[in-house]
Amino acid sequence: MKMRALVAGELLAAAPGTGLPVEDPSTGLVIGEVPDLGIDVLDHAVAAAARAQPGWAADHASRRSVLRRVADVLESHAEELGALVCAETGKSALGGRMEAVKAAEHLRWMADVDLPHEQLVDDDTRTVLLEHRPIGVVAAILPWNAPLIMAAHKAGAALRTGNTLVLKPSPHTPLATLRLAELVADIVPAGVLNVVTGRDHLGPAMTGHPQVGMVAFTGSVRTGRAIMVNAAASLKRLTLELGGNDAAIVLADADPSVVGAQLFRSAFMNSGQVCQAIKRLYVAREVYDAVVAELVKAAEAARLGGPTEDGATFGPLTTAEQLAVVAELVEDARARGGQIRTGGAPADRAGHFYPPTVVTGLEDTARLVAEEQFGPALPVLVFDDVAEAVERANSTEFGLSASVWTSDPVHGAEVAEQLVAGSVWVNRHAGVEPHIPFGGMRQSGIGRESGLTGLLAYTETRTIEIPRS
Repeated sequence: MKMRALVAGELLAAAPGTGLPVEDPSTGLVIGEVPDLGIDVLDHAVAAAARAQPGWAADHASRRSVLRRVADVLESHAEELGALVCAETGKSALGGRMEAVKAAEHLRWMADVDLPHEQLVDDDTRTVLLEHRPIGVVAAILPWNAPLIMAAHKAGAALRTGNTLVLKPSPHTPLATLRLAELVADIVPAGVLNVVTGRDHLGPAMTGHPQVGMVAFTGSVRTGRAIMVNAAASLKRLTLELGGNDAAIVLADADPSVVGAQLFRSAFMNSGQVCQAIKRLYVAREVYDAVVAELVKAAEAARLGGPTEDGATFGPLTTAEQLAVVAELVEDARARGGQIRTGGAPADRAGHFYPPTVVTGLEDTARLVAEEQFGPALPVLVFDDVAEAVERANSTEFGLSASVWTSDPVHGAEVAEQLVAGSVWVNRHAGVEPHIPFGGMRQSGIGRESGLTGLLAYTETRTIEIPRS
């Protein structure tokens, strides 16, 4: 399949022999091709966005109605778009379709919510108003693990607040995003939404472009730091949703037979390729062995396979590079004396498969504990004191999310309040809802996605003073 980019209202196909290949991670075979655009096309897209922005910002009704119509498209084409997500990410059929449905849900919430317009002073001498104004042109760069959801977050927030957008999907997973752009090309005014694809050179060109006023990025801490440097010359506004090394703490009163399956899902959803997934699991000694046994049981029940394989419950990693990262971290854990309770090596089959792997017996200094693995390998660590567990959970440069598991939610909330993370749950872990902000503390990011907080990140605050006479 050959997908087209959307630039200044026109759909652009790759010239013969110049496209970028897209792989199916469950087979390793090429399944698609997208344009490899140059800087000249990027400049054209940014210029078109800059021209379209004043009119778009002034058209408040269209900013709502267009998002609703795009949500309609996502829902009516959920099967088609979901199948593309599956093909390029390796997700299950249900997971792919749910991306389209959830993306529509987020867009509808953004379309319906009212942006605040506050009156700060109203007396005999003056009125002072506080407004939230669009920034201008936004450059958005997406990760490969949830292409449609991430596109909805960034495109919805940028367009709802009156900005125009140049959006770049990951070269690993561009198909569903480009297909959505094709489907809405006649709905969104020309220049308001531009979707470009290309090699790594496009990212720095976007984040340093003089006509771009804001960069919205989801991805690694390393790339986030590079974007900050590149954007600093013109003091661009930033939202950076970066990596996490999420800790979960299982207290002594938790029931392993109840929490075991939930912990497994929270750590291994999408084969561990979720920024909010549990990456480190701290378990009270009293229930440690039983929790490990529950995790091993769930892992051994998983069946590797691609989206179209009957009986498959556990998909591949999306990229060969990430498979190599996971394999390296598990081998390092083995060398440090870690006990591989299940899994522990890439699957002997085509595609980027790594079975769910549970590792015990590690120190917190082991790379599998200290680094973000972003894959299906979970270190399970024991603790004897809750204060110790909290200290160890907080002893990281990250701060994306965390959770506490207990039969006493009141006590769980007391422990949760001590954890340094942008999102903390009791008796669940991970989840993105349109009305609830999420994002990271420390080096897990700047700003928030979703909720009114996420929308206002795409605006500048302005006050206007009007005299009475």
